[in-house]
Amino acid sequence: MSAELTFDELASMMKKGAGLTVEPADLAERADATFAEFGLDSLGLLGIVGELENRLGRSLPNDAERSRTPRDFLDLVNTVPTTGA
Repeated sequence: MSAELTFDELASMMKKGAGLTVEPADLAERADATFAEFGLDSLGLLGIVGELENRLGRSLPNDAERSRTPRDFLDLVNTVPTTGA
């Protein structure tokens, strides 16, 4: 995973974690659409948050699982300071 979570990676996580096939370009184009419009519910988003925390080895902000749109989620996740190198 790159230093910042991208629409490509988010789409991949939506597929893996919730079984939703969403084109990364569609996520980027409709970044302000709600996750519900893509078929992702709050439990699915919570799973993505958990997977990201495991990958990154750190906690995400408590608000991450309450993000309503892909843009909100990426903005929040990508502003969390990284630890280590």
